[in-house]
Amino acid sequence: MAIRVEFYGVPRQRAGVSSVELPARAEITLGAVLTELAGQFPELAVDCISGESLQRAAAVSLDGDRFVRDPATLLSDGQCLLLLSADAGG
Repeated sequence: MAIRVEFYGVPRQRAGVSSVELPARAEITLGAVLTELAGQFPELAVDCISGESLQRAAAVSLDGDRFVRDPATLLSDGQCLLLLSADAGG
């Protein structure tokens, strides 16, 4: 299985794709996913990702239920992250 990441707003412009699936591993964290995304899409580091953390201009919603910022947040197989501009939605 995998963890799906969907991009909206500026993150989508930077990544150049609407979504990507990353292999799920045991004990994968938000920080590890952000690092992997920055490696695959270096332009995300411009406005969205800094190391294992989000820049202030970006936000991540976990399964569309809640926003998370802590790089230590554990993720599970099959979860979906929505990476969007922090001001998206007005």
